[in-house]
Amino acid sequence: MPKFSFLIANFNNGKFFSDCYKSIIAQTIQDWEVIILDDFSTDNSIEIISNLIENDARFKIYRNDQNRGIGFTKRKLIEYANSEICGFLDPDDALENNAIEIITKAHFENPHIGLIYSNFTYCDEFLNKQTVHKTKQINALDESYYNFKGEISSFATFKKSIYQKTTGIDPFLKIAEDKDWYMKMCEVAPVLHIDKSLYLYRVHDGGISSSQNAEKAAFWHWIAMMKMSERTGASIDEIFLEQYTRKSYFDYEKKLNEQHLRFRNKIKKSKWLKLGHFLGLFKNYNEL
Repeated sequence: MPKFSFLIANFNNGKFFSDCYKSIIAQTIQDWEVIILDDFSTDNSIEIISNLIENDARFKIYRNDQNRGIGFTKRKLIEYANSEICGFLDPDDALENNAIEIITKAHFENPHIGLIYSNFTYCDEFLNKQTVHKTKQINALDESYYNFKGEISSFATFKKSIYQKTTGIDPFLKIAEDKDWYMKMCEVAPVLHIDKSLYLYRVHDGGISSSQNAEKAAFWHWIAMMKMSERTGASIDEIFLEQYTRKSYFDYEKKLNEQHLRFRNKIKKSKWLKLGHFLGLFKNYNEL
């Protein structure tokens, strides 16, 4: 059994796969397998990927019989995986060359941990590094584990035996399926954050970070949140008020209004203002 299973869900990202492939081959440990599931791409992804992996038996490529969506595809990938330790790698992204060495060591040293994840680096379309996104340690089922600010993100890896204690990745979800299964993993076992950037996240027009896809991701994230509330009993309307309507802005506005009201009442009590009103010099007194 290989130490690690790379799980790659591809849809029309063959043109970027070369960088992904190179980063896998360059890993400091080589005891791994790569499972690729193509979601009925309409480009030449299969040809590009097949030419790159050639006859390397560590790579296995499959194809859905029709376009099934990311939730279905990633769920299926886990079924194909042969290793206890697995991790998703998008075909348009890449890894630092010591990523798997660090991740597998952390998993073996922490057998009770279900999910282990790292920081990641935003890159441009050509995979030039830009900025590092810091994720954080999740210790409780609080607002951090809802993942509104990317508290858990790439490189997210997991133990298959612990993942199987959950209901698994929801095949219904079209985007933000990761938000769903991250929460599920937090609910069944402790998780661990590695404060290193191990993942290179490529930002490009067709990616999830594009403005149109980001709006769709927000919608599907809320679908995942509603499913979480059914599992845990959390109040989804309160979470929605806090997160989506930006309650902090309303609280700030309320504070300003209260300060303004106190100021008006203080002015209204002024004996000089009352005298001016009595003499008819301050006609707007009653409006205070």
